Amino acid sequence: MPLSDDQPHTRTRLPVDEQPSTPATLRQSRPLRTLLTVLVVVTLLVVAISIANRGKPPTGGSSSDHAAPGAGPGPSGDQPVGTTVNGIASGFPHSDQGAQSAAANYSVAIGSADMFRTDSRHTIIATIADPGAAGALQSRLDQGFGGDTAARYGLDAQGRAPKGLTFVSRTVPVGTKSTNYNDGDAKVEVWCTGLTGLAGERSVQPVTTNWFTLALSLHWTGSDWKLTDFTSRQGPAPMPGDQQAATAEEITGAAQQFGGFRYAR
Repeated sequence: MPLSDDQPHTRTRLPVDEQPSTPATLRQSRPLRTLLTVLVVVTLLVVAISIANRGKPPTGGSSSDHAAPGAGPGPSGDQPVGTTVNGIASGFPHSDQGAQSAAANYSVAIGSADMFRTDSRHTIIATIADPGAAGALQSRLDQGFGGDTAARYGLDAQGRAPKGLTFVSRTVPVGTKSTNYNDGDAKVEVWCTGLTGLAGERSVQPVTTNWFTLALSLHWTGSDWKLTDFTSRQGPAPMPGDQQAATAEEITGAAQQFGGFRYAR
């Protein structure tokens, strides 16, 4: 029988877990999820910043303030000397850094192609050597760069390359380290890379690179640092890269067009 308008309606209430979800319930759960996501992101950012800052020197002081004397991965900022003698830098400061700068420049001179020619070799030795050690150094270097050594690189007795070829010998300082210093004497190690060989189409001695360390003994003469002795040892050499070797023409052009540098610590 249909109910009349004035008859009461009967309502049935289901248990709470059986009631269907309403849009209001879904809307209440979304802010909670968003808040949890924000908290996770903030936590990850705090952890990342803490890891990035770990190991950094404290603010207000430079890491170089605690560097070992005579060492350091970067340059000191001192300017190269402004004077030369026979094309070699001279007039180095009477300081540890002055001795390191002298050692770097003398390494370049010792490793140059001019050392393979008798006249230019003697000029270099007279320029960089302490007067008391010049005779012994000249005798030693005459044996080291003349005769068999020159022939091994394809040079004649005068240190000249065969016609059509360019002899390349360059020493490039990578860094210096003072191992002993006082007002009168200094010992400096110079880590170097070098280029040596004959550049040209018919060369049987192509230009190659090598790594070595020169240990130079210097004496203060009253006006400059001068060389008294030096030794050389191999390395340390980095892992060779996979860079493609240049052509003989490119090496010849680079050797003839690119000049060298004066070095300062």
